[in-house]
Amino acid sequence: MMKLIIFGPPSAGKGTQAQRLSKKYGIPQVATGDLLREAVAKKTPLGVKIKSYLDTGKLGPDDLIVQLIRDRVSKPDCKNGYLLDGFPRTMDQARELDKMSQVDLVLNIVVDHEALVERAVGRRICPKCAAVYHVKFNPPKKQGVCDKDNAQLVQREDDKEETVRRRLKVYSEQTAPLVEHFKKKGNLVDIDGSKGIDGVFDQMVRAIDKLHK
Repeated sequence: MMKLIIFGPPSAGKGTQAQRLSKKYGIPQVATGDLLREAVAKKTPLGVKIKSYLDTGKLGPDDLIVQLIRDRVSKPDCKNGYLLDGFPRTMDQARELDKMSQVDLVLNIVVDHEALVERAVGRRICPKCAAVYHVKFNPPKKQGVCDKDNAQLVQREDDKEETVRRRLKVYSEQTAPLVEHFKKKGNLVDIDGSKGIDGVFDQMVRAIDKLHK
């Protein structure tokens, strides 16, 4: 049984690392962003409410997010543990999580905010197959076109510079106190986010394996 949290500002690469950790340790990635986008796409009552928050880069209301997570972690695939990606984001959410579950380890990606703005603003997504590119770090073979299916790449609304900067500001104000909360509990490990995808992953694996020795 392994319950992990992956922390870090928007565009710090949490999603990529969470997918790799999920595969390596056989536990599902529970990503708030994915759950919210799925609710929005399906136009569930929750999705309709949340859309206005997502479009402006604001966080959704705590009670709504907590309910979303509680529903997800009660599913059978979470019985051996799970990896929370993008939750908790506020102290109220953290308190609810404390009531819900005992977390083994919090992996906190630490990275320069200006580097994150560049990373996010250059990101492009294929609307057909969801492949992710970056205009500078991982460009498609043909500019603006997906390598796999020739679809026109798009920039997500929440990857636009103004939205990214607002999200980073919100993150600093609301989520930074959580780092202190988990530090006091003694289960938080800082991960150097400037080390590249493999370097970050190696640090995380070492921290998790140390826990289970």
